[in-house]
Amino acid sequence: MSKSLKRVRATLEAAGVTTEIRETALARTAVDAATALGCEVDQIAKSIVLRGENSGAALLFITAGAQQVDLTRAAALAGEPLGKADAALIRAQTGFAIGGVAPLGHITPPRAWFDRNLLEFPLVWAAAGTPHHVFCLKPQKMAQLSGAQVAKFTDSSRVM
Repeated sequence: MSKSLKRVRATLEAAGVTTEIRETALARTAVDAATALGCEVDQIAKSIVLRGENSGAALLFITAGAQQVDLTRAAALAGEPLGKADAALIRAQTGFAIGGVAPLGHITPPRAWFDRNLLEFPLVWAAAGTPHHVFCLKPQKMAQLSGAQVAKFTDSSRVM
């Protein structure tokens, strides 16, 4: 078992959460994960990591699978301009590789926001630290465990 997957499992267990961590053939994208799980694409909680242009920090936007982050709205929430986070920043600050970033279990917990579109579902699925592992939780619990603030930051006109 990878260190990343162990960290996600330990975070869930420490919170008293019992949930299945499922191995999939591939869950690198929301469409891949939804297909493998037989659920709606918006039931996949994508972990989008952006870089704060002023702070240099990794900032986490947990987004419903078919939604895109609106950079203007996200920057307003973050209080600074945002840019693309590179693989090195993501790995250094979260401990995860791109494609397997979980919403929780980060080495250094980032400031985080949770897409309110995810609240429409009884359960949502997220990466469990690898591109091949996912877990499900009630969306309210996922937001709580990730330390994320529920907010509106998606829009199809300005995306990242």
